[in-house]
Amino acid sequence: MSLLAILLAFALGGILGGRIAGHLKGVDLRAAGSGNIGATNALRTQGRAFALLVLVIDVGKGVLAVLLLPQLAAQASAWLPFACGAAAVFGHCFSPWQGFNGGKGVATLAGVFLALMPIAFGWMLLAFVLTVLLTGVVSLATLFGALVALLHVTCWSATGVFSPAGCFVTLMVLLILATHLDNWRRLKAGNESRFEKARVLGRALGLPTIGKT
Repeated sequence: MSLLAILLAFALGGILGGRIAGHLKGVDLRAAGSGNIGATNALRTQGRAFALLVLVIDVGKGVLAVLLLPQLAAQASAWLPFACGAAAVFGHCFSPWQGFNGGKGVATLAGVFLALMPIAFGWMLLAFVLTVLLTGVVSLATLFGALVALLHVTCWSATGVFSPAGCFVTLMVLLILATHLDNWRRLKAGNESRFEKARVLGRALGLPTIGKT
């Protein structure tokens, strides 16, 4: 039953919020802006309400995958919730319902952290928001958030880096690095997109800009 829970989590993760919201509004995020199916591109191209719906769906399936599906196993190990969480994130990135194409998994990963590691999630969220306020670059904020989670579980969590939580976080950091390769190339080239309106602290402190609006 543990394998069934993991497979169902992968299938659940493959239900993309951007596709559901797109069907409701009659738009295809893959043909708009950066072509990404996630909430960032939704916000940039379709507005706040649309992006919020995408975000709620993608975060929600991460929460459901780790809180409900492990209960299918008669004797769930400490690893199973994290395995289901990882499966949901991979399902979002490689959706079985979209020809194994998908998004970058950040919102779904946030849902998993929110449910399983709320303290780490709080530090991640703080790092994410602070980076956005300083730079306006969401991809950079995502990376810093993930690295803060890894730092937390390595240095301050009682479970340690070799625990189920630690292995999960390490795997997810590697996945974020892999799914954002194009973003890292654009950052290096200086043409990664940024939300200039969100760069409140960066403007107040007179910091140099990164990327383009």
